[in-house]
Amino acid sequence: QVQLVETGGGLVQVGGSLRVSCAGSGSSFSAYDMGWFRQVPGKEREFVAAVSWSGSDTYYDDSVKGRFTISRDSAKNTVSMQMNSLKREDTAVYYCTATRLWNFNKDYGRSTQYTYWGQGTRITVAS
Repeated sequence: QVQLVETGGGLVQVGGSLRVSCAGSGSSFSAYDMGWFRQVPGKEREFVAAVSWSGSDTYYDDSVKGRFTISRDSAKNTVSMQMNSLKREDTAVYYCTATRLWNFNKDYGRSTQYTYWGQGTRITVAS
């Protein structure tokens, strides 16, 4: 069992930066592949970024590539995402999620492949 708690959401201006973090607890957290998804009302949850259990592989949706950076600190059981050059369309509730997949490099973008989810943190980007 893994518990995930996101922090760092809030209100930010267009073009600004924000860092969200996810603290994990439970057994073998460092062995989990991790992801960030986001959701706005009326839409499906969408993939944002992911990092493999080792931290050696990262993946991004095209909409955030070059602006967002995902990282993990296995010693602290945390996964963070630095978000720069924020746009209004980045407004959403952001969820941290964990999974263990043998084919993570193929399925990292599918929300149905993740097992554990945090409660979400809201980010609002305003002009």
